[in-house]
Amino acid sequence: MSVLPDLHLHYVQACQNLSQPENPFIARVLQEADKNDEISTKGITLKLAGNNHLVPVPRVTDDDLGVLVSVLEQAAFVTGLDLAYNLLTDAGAKTMATFLQENSTLQYLNLMFNDIGTSGAELIAGALHSNQSLVHLRMTGNKIGNQGGMFFASMLKINSTLEKLDVGDCDVGLQCLIATAIALTQNKSLKAINLNRPLLSSQQEETTVHIARMLRSNSSLVELHLGKHEMKNFGVERLCEALYENSRLRYLDLSCNNIICDGVKFLGELLKKNQTLAILDLTANRIEDVGAVYLSEALATRNRTLRALSVVSNNITGKGLVALAQAMQSNMTLSHIYIWGNKLDQSTCAAFSELIAVGRLELGCTDVLPYEVDGEVFLAEQSHGLGRHRYWAPRCAAVAPGAANASLEILPVSEY
Repeated sequence: MSVLPDLHLHYVQACQNLSQPENPFIARVLQEADKNDEISTKGITLKLAGNNHLVPVPRVTDDDLGVLVSVLEQAAFVTGLDLAYNLLTDAGAKTMATFLQENSTLQYLNLMFNDIGTSGAELIAGALHSNQSLVHLRMTGNKIGNQGGMFFASMLKINSTLEKLDVGDCDVGLQCLIATAIALTQNKSLKAINLNRPLLSSQQEETTVHIARMLRSNSSLVELHLGKHEMKNFGVERLCEALYENSRLRYLDLSCNNIICDGVKFLGELLKKNQTLAILDLTANRIEDVGAVYLSEALATRNRTLRALSVVSNNITGKGLVALAQAMQSNMTLSHIYIWGNKLDQSTCAAFSELIAVGRLELGCTDVLPYEVDGEVFLAEQSHGLGRHRYWAPRCAAVAPGAANASLEILPVSEY
């Protein structure tokens, strides 16, 4: 899907009066766009996000949305709609649900960080029972709760079109995660799901066990986000056991958990045999030097499929970081590595500076930048990483939207 910047700017100019039905401005702009053969053929994404740093925009309300969808009903070439960071509530969700039931062209819908609750989630999930066009839905940050998540889990048993679903930071709970895992044992279309930061009261890791069981039989899932699941070594072991039998998953996000070196040992053994995993995110765990050495041994000797690794903020010192740098010298597949937030001593600075100097590691593929003071090499932080695309937006026109989002470059949605 291509983006038409002028359409966004026209919308900004008219947005102050959008809630006035008699205002024909947007309809006229869309009619003009419809005359463009390239736009009509390829479709466009209408970006109305409320967190635009480049152009001050008023945020879309429920009333605004009613006017907008009435116009979009006549604009079949609009295949994507970005309404992130606005003021939509359950009333707006009802309007959107009605639109989804009647619309047959919208493929991408971003509703992240609005004020949609449980009843709004029920309406949107219900609309997807019959909708056969939407491929990608982002509900991130809407407090739909466990019951709202259950509605989406039920939807996954029926819908066969949706390929990417993001319900991270939505306050879902234990029952929702288990129901989602069960649904994905039957669903054959979903290729990516974000289940980050559920609200879990149990420490028994039942949800991880169910997700691992799902991975044994699921043949479609490519990307899985399990950040902030309070996962420990037991859960990692269950996931690794399942991934020996899974030949499809390429992106595994285990960031912000309680994984230590013993859990990483299971991941190291998995990497020696797994032939599909391309991205592994271990940000904000505590694998320390021992865990980093486990990973480096697997990468240096056996694994030739992993392309990106994040060990940001894992209490790793020079010993573990140098081991990872040395692994990159023998492993030519690993192209992206992120290490900031660890203990970057002089040996670390020298090792990664050398990787960058000889061209083995490109500056756009890591989060550190070498510089020299009085003949001594140090590393500065770069704003690069794996998961920033979930919230990040460019602050200057010269920056491409994917500039700091390595995971989008390695595993773009188009590859699904």
